[in-house]
Amino acid sequence: MLPIKIDSTSNGEYAPRPLGATLARANEVALGRALANARRVGQSRRGFLASLCGAATTLLTLNEAFAARGNTGGRFNVLRDGMFEGAAAAQTLAGPEFILDSQTHLVEPNGAWRTGQSRGWEQSLRAWPQATCGEADPVACYSADHFLKEVFLDSDTAVGVLSFVPSAPADNPLSMAEAARARELVQRLDGTDRLLLQFKVMPNYPPLAAQLDSMDRAAQEWPVAAWKVYTGYGLQGRGWRLDDPQIGIPFLERARRLGVRTVCIHKGLPFGGQDAAFATCADVGPAARLFPDINFVLYHSGYETGTREQAYDARANGGAGRRGIDTLVKSLNDAGVAPNANVYAELGSTWRNLMRDPTAAAHALGKLIGAVGEDRVLWGTDSIWYGSPQDQIQAFRTFEIAPQLVERNGYAPLTRALKAKVFGENGAALWGIDITAMRRRAETDMIGQHKRAYAEIALPSFDTYGPRSMPEFRAFQRLGGGAPDRE
Repeated sequence: MLPIKIDSTSNGEYAPRPLGATLARANEVALGRALANARRVGQSRRGFLASLCGAATTLLTLNEAFAARGNTGGRFNVLRDGMFEGAAAAQTLAGPEFILDSQTHLVEPNGAWRTGQSRGWEQSLRAWPQATCGEADPVACYSADHFLKEVFLDSDTAVGVLSFVPSAPADNPLSMAEAARARELVQRLDGTDRLLLQFKVMPNYPPLAAQLDSMDRAAQEWPVAAWKVYTGYGLQGRGWRLDDPQIGIPFLERARRLGVRTVCIHKGLPFGGQDAAFATCADVGPAARLFPDINFVLYHSGYETGTREQAYDARANGGAGRRGIDTLVKSLNDAGVAPNANVYAELGSTWRNLMRDPTAAAHALGKLIGAVGEDRVLWGTDSIWYGSPQDQIQAFRTFEIAPQLVERNGYAPLTRALKAKVFGENGAALWGIDITAMRRRAETDMIGQHKRAYAEIALPSFDTYGPRSMPEFRAFQRLGGGAPDRE
């Protein structure tokens, strides 16, 4: 398995995207080169792939494949000598950035969900590659222990925000109690807040009063850092809007009253069988203008796999028919919400999908930075669904927007300073983390010690977790995929 994962895997929230002949061939060539380069430097292929030289070999091969197809709006800036020399590879693939992952996941193997409405998740988890991790119970491969290895040992991630999947309110594959236990497990290792908790709310799941009351109890019982909602998900396939006076407004007013004023919203990547209109960002601008004291964190940033991102054109069709990230740009423009205000764009699953299309990636990142501001783009990966996020980190470290796109569209160049903001500085400001103090503790805490020791014998799996084909995805959907009953 290559260290940079360009494949068809889905996280279960969207249909897998076929790899295509060009990328499939690029992966094949990269594997062959890795074997040849490993022999040249006197390493085993596995050892070579686990090194920075393995990542450099993969990214350089992808660059060649993209260039051959004229997909040159962006590129991975890797020195050619990096295929053979670790120091050369480290110049662009390694970095000192503070990395805060604003969207991570794990599962509670012994939870009641395995016999409830969300039991479809179990069959899906059993079918995914991580299920072969060696546990007697395949679902245990998605536990807090495995999460710690994939996210904190096999990547440069320093802090994570633990999120939830869509499901019936009391039947989630990750309970709040287990999320809190995972946080305590991390704290016992280092005594610091490396893992922040959300609380999932489904205000369109009746009765609304019960959902709002659950927020009160959560705020009293747990250190809730944010609320998590799915506007594009609901009974009978109908979602809701953030500015809906019957649902969205009462929810936001309760968040304001409780003093937890960060709301993470799944926007983009519409669910099968649901009205995709509620997954767009059309309601974000109006809600952000109504509630300037609430931080709106848009998971996936409105991105849709079926829409290839291009330059934003405010005149196109008067905005009619716009999809993907353009719905966010238009919504903020129309509502007069300025950059670096109270709207944040998060990259979980979005960046991983964009890695396979550098021109679309360049447009997507350029538009997001321009629309929400340099201080409001957040790093996120959707891990553990895709395994270790290290490949996403390395690819983003090296990514550049082509100068012609910068000049033509007014995009901000992706400097190392700007990428450092995205990786963690913006998230640290949002989540109230002192980076200097965190780094100082991390030098001596147990996770840091384990990480340094583990680096000497690291055995990252490079596995990718999630449905990889349409039959697997349809099976996931048939089994419920955590969906609430349609009444």
